Amino acid sequence: MSKILEENRLEDIQIGDSRKFTTIISESMMDKFAEISGDYNPLHTDYEYAKAAKFQNRVVHGMLLSSLFSRLVGMHIPGKNALYFSQSLKFVNPCFPNENVTVEGYVINKSTATRLITIRTTVTDSNNKLLIEGEAKVIVRDS
Repeated sequence: MSKILEENRLEDIQIGDSRKFTTIISESMMDKFAEISGDYNPLHTDYEYAKAAKFQNRVVHGMLLSSLFSRLVGMHIPGKNALYFSQSLKFVNPCFPNENVTVEGYVINKSTATRLITIRTTVTDSNNKLLIEGEAKVIVRDS
């Protein structure tokens, strides 16, 4: 995981700007997320239960996947000057352990009056299947 912190200023951000990164969702991440969140639903924690529920494996917590938007906003676009305002989420397809996912953000609106940018956010799997979509609203602070 890259720890490079971008420092985009509002005047540097344009509609159409985008950033993306990939990461693998490990079983260890899922177990840690269950511990942190307290969500031990057996769809996420019990392979046999998930199989009986017609899934191919344990299902990754949707909120674990969506938490990757925090890295997108806080590290990349805008990065250091970000103050997350809101995030909408739509969980489209399930994700399973050890999946390589791509997290992407695309600036679709910018208001200089409110210093607010709107970013279309997505998570896709290695087959480019949409897992999560939404919109982030982010205040771009003065540096």
